[in-house]
Amino acid sequence: MISEQGSGRHLNGALHLHPGVVKNEQGSLHFPRRVRRVRKLAEPTRIRIGSWNVGSLTGKLRELVDVAIRRRVNILCVQETKWKGQKAKEVEDTGFKLWYTGATPGRNGVGILIDRSLKDGVVEVRRQGDRIILIRLVVGDSVLNVISAYAPQVGLSESTKMQFWEDLDSMVSTVPTSEKLFIGGDLNGHVGATNVGFERVHGGFGYGSRSQEGEDVLNFALAYDLLIANTVFKKRESHLVTFRSGQHSSQIDFILTRREDRRDCLDCKVIPGECVVPQHKLVVADFRLRVRIHRDKCTKIARTKWWKLRGEAAQAFKERMLGEGPWEEGEDADDMWLKMATCVRKVAS
Repeated sequence: MISEQGSGRHLNGALHLHPGVVKNEQGSLHFPRRVRRVRKLAEPTRIRIGSWNVGSLTGKLRELVDVAIRRRVNILCVQETKWKGQKAKEVEDTGFKLWYTGATPGRNGVGILIDRSLKDGVVEVRRQGDRIILIRLVVGDSVLNVISAYAPQVGLSESTKMQFWEDLDSMVSTVPTSEKLFIGGDLNGHVGATNVGFERVHGGFGYGSRSQEGEDVLNFALAYDLLIANTVFKKRESHLVTFRSGQHSSQIDFILTRREDRRDCLDCKVIPGECVVPQHKLVVADFRLRVRIHRDKCTKIARTKWWKLRGEAAQAFKERMLGEGPWEEGEDADDMWLKMATCVRKVAS
């Protein structure tokens, strides 16, 4: 393993369900101060994560980035890049950056593309052979771990398949449970249309018949309590099928996330209309993150509570001002004002 540090609706009919929400005379909604403060400090951020087996990156990188920009994909996991090396590459004039790993030219290889809004948050990159790469990045006060994975094809040996799942297991096991985890990959298995036996991780809206390789995917998801996002939302066939070749169609590319983040997964679907890659289809999932806004308390401006200046407090304030006032008659007006303001702040503090 190689590590590199580095939507509105009408609320009128439902107001009785929210006693903390009231209307003013103009008909606009008012929230209690505490609710307004929470809404202000925790801004929702929408992130789209994609996964795509690209067949090869050679001659396609710029086109892939153009698709990512057009489809508003922030993070794109790519498989079968067929590039050798363990490097990072800026995609010129796009703001995207690619991290990739590969052992043999023209074979396997995976990578992760990240857009300009998130790439500077990358704090760690780990690579496992030529089939797995993990990027750890910070978004607000959330830590995201994104993995791009490429499982062995059906015709390869059982030992090769087992090695892949062991490597993926060792990678995922290092991710703290307090951090978010997303896996985008061509996992070369059919999880099936139904979720019988795997209701915890399969949403019940998959495609096709389950295979042994698909059961391996389900067992892995079960072991780490991951949800297969592709199966959660009811979609038409064209938004489920990730691979087409002639008359053959299947669902073998997936996006997985922690089951506890189910409510933050807004949608997951296949985008079938892109022709950059002829057989595999782009899979995208939309997630909502709550990014807390941190304010530096040291820069907070102190307020003078003039409404408390009455009675004995007012008399004490007057005496201190007369006794400590540093100004003298005949001085420059600006200098006198500055000295007076400074003295007032000092006495009032």
